[in-house]
Amino acid sequence: MSTPQKVKTVEEIQAKLSSSSCIVLTDFRGLNVAQMTTLRRKLTEAGVDYKVYKNTLIKIAADNAGIRGLEPYLEGPTAVAFSSDDPVAPAKILADFARESKILKVKAGVLQGEAIDKDRVAELAALPPAEVIIGKMIGAMQGPIFGLVNVLAGPTRKLVWALDAIRQQMEEAGGDPQTVQAQ
Repeated sequence: MSTPQKVKTVEEIQAKLSSSSCIVLTDFRGLNVAQMTTLRRKLTEAGVDYKVYKNTLIKIAADNAGIRGLEPYLEGPTAVAFSSDDPVAPAKILADFARESKILKVKAGVLQGEAIDKDRVAELAALPPAEVIIGKMIGAMQGPIFGLVNVLAGPTRKLVWALDAIRQQMEEAGGDPQTVQAQ
């Protein structure tokens, strides 16, 4: 690691490792230019940065960032997807692309500073998008509130029904509810 360019690259990788909520390492051997372009476009649209780095530089940057356990996965060509926004996006896009292309291989990942194997990346990819999870949480929180409002409104509703029933009885008996109120 003698050249200034290598030092700069390690610093770049380390910064991305430290600021990303999810990182996925892939083996891209066998992808043609068109496939790689399609993959990069999908990742870029989701706000994911995808770059090819030398394994030795990734290892040094990971060690500097305090991430352990990536060494076994740093064999062969490695491209790294970094996402600081959505932790599910890179895993989902890369898992889908690997399934479609049958060429791309997911090696491992890093989630919140911890190395995870390809099976855990697959589990992450299976999670619904953040918007869906948030929507379900809000729905779950609203349920009890609506139930409470319904329970609290019950006695008022019963009083209104009772008063309406009295009004109907008086009208059927020939009495004027307006006159009864005035008495």
